[in-house]
Amino acid sequence: MDTVTHEQVLAAIREVRSGYTVSLAAPVNTRTAPDDAEPAEHRLTAPAAGVQEERGLQFARDRIAMNVHGDVNSHIDALCHVIYDGTLHRGVPATEALSPDAAIEQSIELARDGIVGRGVLLDIARLHDVSWLEPGTHVSLEDLAAAEVRQGVHVDRGDILLVRVGHRRRRDELGPWDVADARAGLHPTAVRFLADRQVAVLGSDGNNDAAPSVSRDVAFPVHVLAIHAAGVHLLDYLQLEDLARLCAGEGRWSFLCVIAPLRFTGATGSPVNPLAIL
Repeated sequence: MDTVTHEQVLAAIREVRSGYTVSLAAPVNTRTAPDDAEPAEHRLTAPAAGVQEERGLQFARDRIAMNVHGDVNSHIDALCHVIYDGTLHRGVPATEALSPDAAIEQSIELARDGIVGRGVLLDIARLHDVSWLEPGTHVSLEDLAAAEVRQGVHVDRGDILLVRVGHRRRRDELGPWDVADARAGLHPTAVRFLADRQVAVLGSDGNNDAAPSVSRDVAFPVHVLAIHAAGVHLLDYLQLEDLARLCAGEGRWSFLCVIAPLRFTGATGSPVNPLAIL
């Protein structure tokens, strides 16, 4: 990962002009759907059903359980998430880095201090004048470059790059579908754009990888190239509709972005609620 420097953080803070904040996370899904066979579970653990004291102190408490790397809920991938040819990023043997119970190396703990930097939204659906890219569509390197020109923004070293394909809007308007069979995402050759610009983080309102994959025997080539090869954290299944509207309204597509994963030692990723501050 290209580390965001102190100087880049200070420069990103200067992106704040209007003071608006917007969440980049989708509401946590708790209902079974074609793209979420094991949704998150949320239940109150107290007070007990029907037991409401008329006087005195009580606490309402709850419990949440979820699969981090699902196809609906917003999350960040740790570098240990991708194992390719038996190794993690930088050739670390998976047998040494992963125990049966936890990740020993390259866990989400690497991002314990958060990732703060200049965020840039490239709206590829807007580039093509559609509400969303249809499932199966691949975003090319040329698409990313053309979106820069049309939006009047340039992705620089250390930026947090967010790519909108309209996945979330399509799901909201047409309903969920089996994204394992078809979803919009980046073409693997578009990862050259990330390498050329030396971005720190890549995020999307989809999985970042398109389906079906164009790579033989590799279902998630963008994950392999970004995480395993380049050491870039990925943000999957964000909610970018509110941000896209706000950016379009202000006529600018860069902002301060704050990403704060849970401090869960040994985890391969984390639920996340990134914030954009304009």
